[in-house]
Amino acid sequence: MKILCIADQIDPLVYSSSIRERYRDVELVLSAGDLPPDYLDFVVSSLNCPLLFVFGNHHLETLEAYRDLTKNGGLIHAGSAVCREGDLIIAGLGGSMMYNNGANQYTELQMVLEICRLIPRLIFNRIFRGRALDVLLTHAAPQGIHDKSDPCHRGFKCFLWFMTLFKPRYLVHGHIHIYDLSDVRTTRYKETTVINAFGRYLLNTEDTEQN
Repeated sequence: MKILCIADQIDPLVYSSSIRERYRDVELVLSAGDLPPDYLDFVVSSLNCPLLFVFGNHHLETLEAYRDLTKNGGLIHAGSAVCREGDLIIAGLGGSMMYNNGANQYTELQMVLEICRLIPRLIFNRIFRGRALDVLLTHAAPQGIHDKSDPCHRGFKCFLWFMTLFKPRYLVHGHIHIYDLSDVRTTRYKETTVINAFGRYLLNTEDTEQN
């Protein structure tokens, strides 16, 4: 399956009249947060495929617009939920590390509690589907993988034990902006490929690639 991963920045190659031709083989879109609802609406309308998203720590003033799109526009909010799209099992955890008591910010403990909400469904999947999940979609990065040292951009330590325990094939995150082509975008952690979706990233589940 080809999955278009997007986050944090409106990408001119996505937000263009050539999107249908460029991404005609895309079957699913994953948004890792901090993108305005009109951009997500454009993407899902242009590609005519499911779009799962989590909220970041910006663009939260337009929650009603997101709600309208989830009801009528084909968007699926994956935050603190476990979803299925085709053969893929996807769980979502939105928000960033607490840094100024703003909306959708979490302490480490609060994020652990969000994970606990997912555990019954993940255990069910492991027993009856042979695996807990395929993709963990987050806004923040895991601690020590692609994250930064400032309070806003520190990653969550609990994502590390989540990957150890539930073994998703991919963790797709945003929040960490890439300004240098030499910056690391993908990192292997145990059995999980961690992907920074900043801007855009084309994921082929048969063969991971950047595009």
